[in-house]
Amino acid sequence: MPDKTNNETYLQSIERQGYERRDFLKFVAFIGAYMGVESTAIGQIAKSLETTPRLPVIWEHFQECTCCSESFIRSDHPIVADIILDKISLDYTLTLMAASGHQAEAAKKATMDKYKGKYILCVEGSVPMGAEGQYCCIGGRSALDILKESAEGAAAIIAWGSCATTGCVQAAKPNPTGATPIDKIITDKPIINVPGCPPIGEVMAGIIVHVVAFGKLPELDNAGRPKAFYSKRVHDSCYRRPYFDAGLFAETFDDENAQKGYCLYKVGCKGPSTYNACGNMKWNGGVSYPIQSGHGCIGCSEKNFWDAGSFYDRDKAIGGSIEATADTVGKYALGAVGAGLAAHALVSNFSKKRDLDRRIGAAIETEKKLDEE
Repeated sequence: MPDKTNNETYLQSIERQGYERRDFLKFVAFIGAYMGVESTAIGQIAKSLETTPRLPVIWEHFQECTCCSESFIRSDHPIVADIILDKISLDYTLTLMAASGHQAEAAKKATMDKYKGKYILCVEGSVPMGAEGQYCCIGGRSALDILKESAEGAAAIIAWGSCATTGCVQAAKPNPTGATPIDKIITDKPIINVPGCPPIGEVMAGIIVHVVAFGKLPELDNAGRPKAFYSKRVHDSCYRRPYFDAGLFAETFDDENAQKGYCLYKVGCKGPSTYNACGNMKWNGGVSYPIQSGHGCIGCSEKNFWDAGSFYDRDKAIGGSIEATADTVGKYALGAVGAGLAAHALVSNFSKKRDLDRRIGAAIETEKKLDEE
């Protein structure tokens, strides 16, 4: 494979691939908006990408379906997929690299040796601990052995997706392979957990850009998740939230209330107990997300979501308050109380959505000014 071990900066690599500086600045504005940074920090991101040598990235695959990689390469911005991911950052990934076999392994070893203590290790998939690791072997070696070797010289680890962060479906009861999340195996390295099945592509890109631009891990919650993307519940930014507060619910997926777009809590939506940015950032270039498509959130970014009961039962993990509200507030829905609750929800639960819209608007204005120059 081509030698990527030079000291090119991100900007130099972008320009070498045929992009202009204007394209670069548009990308900085775009990714800064999704990262949720203040406009004053956009300049710092641009300067870091202009002056920082490319951060070597090794991406390992274990027990998973590759949906995290699929999500990443389908990010809405071409520089994320074509430059930050494919052309620049990845020194090793069995899914996307052209090389294979001994050639691929030689490239990985060269990166680990030359950049020991400096490269980022990305891991997609859980690691089976049962049967001495025999449930997942690559080239005659167990996933556990490969993970330990790759992690030894890493500066930090990013665990992509629910498989790597919580074990996901492989770890569902009775967990026959002993599927184990990465942070339960590697305990002496800083780890960023990015759950979701899969995570949103722009979230993944934003995390890598944050590490490059600011030289440190983003602020994490007590589950190791970046607060910029996992600090609010899906319920808090859901456009159906006013219906919830007004007591207007779909009772089945094909009833009249479902056709009217009412809240999906009673048919199993796990939005009230799920922390993710789906309602703000959405998927496929901001087109939609599961709730908007008519299906309740299944809570894929939360621990043990496969073992939490049916996806179509009411959310039992949130305690009694919301359940009680769902059963009692409906009788007030057509009165002033229901109207007041709905109005309050519209004012109080969409602040982050408005803030993201404001940032994206600023990014669009930046693009317009660049196009006029």
